Amino acid sequence: MSDLPVRTFRGRDGAELAYRELGEGRPLVLIHGYFSTATVNWLNYGHAAKLAERGHRVIMPDLRGHGDSARSHDAAAYPPDVLADDAFALIEQLGLTDYDLGGYSLGGRTTVRMLVRGATPGRAVVAGTGLDGILHTAGRSAHFRRVLVDPGGFERGSAEGRAAAFLKTVGGDPAALLHVLGSFVDTPREALAQIETPVLVLAGDEDDCNGSAQELAELLPGGRYAMVPGNHLSAVAQAELGLTIAGFLGE
Repeated sequence: MSDLPVRTFRGRDGAELAYRELGEGRPLVLIHGYFSTATVNWLNYGHAAKLAERGHRVIMPDLRGHGDSARSHDAAAYPPDVLADDAFALIEQLGLTDYDLGGYSLGGRTTVRMLVRGATPGRAVVAGTGLDGILHTAGRSAHFRRVLVDPGGFERGSAEGRAAAFLKTVGGDPAALLHVLGSFVDTPREALAQIETPVLVLAGDEDDCNGSAQELAELLPGGRYAMVPGNHLSAVAQAELGLTIAGFLGE
């Protein structure tokens, strides 16, 4: 499944961005996490295949600065909230009006940004993030900045060492990814409390990297909290992740 053909769309600034599709049926846009790619998050672990089997047309973009999408080294290519802008552009260019939306980690945060800016999916999934990561997006930026500035400078097994190893595995572009960090936008509690879309907030039972997922779910009027086994890095690889998403969307 990881060799699906790359399709392209244009960001609102004209940047060439990549996405992949699997399955037919109700559209589901799934957004991957920081440093990662659509292939790594959604295809390699079988989540997209499970969702396609349940009747979804799974649409998986590579975020700007990641994967097969444009990786500009110009800071001007990464204005505030550009990742949400890009996802809106994808939805518009595919003509999606009745669809579902979700993401893991940075993809979950991007989903939240879209919801507070007027996206109207039938259902939404915010996975791998908690309330602090939504309210205060700079929280883990220093950690990632250290890794991107000196990927080889950390002990194997340390948090930075694991992130650097993952960056190398996916062929990440440190210069582009540093600019992505500068595009993050905080979302205040008041805006979260206005989201009426049914939202599944899903996280590993050992994942507190971005604060409490349960607190985020409780703040959302249509929020529901669920856990899968694992920490921030391992939970996305669990079969339960895709199955839980499929169950929520199929209700």
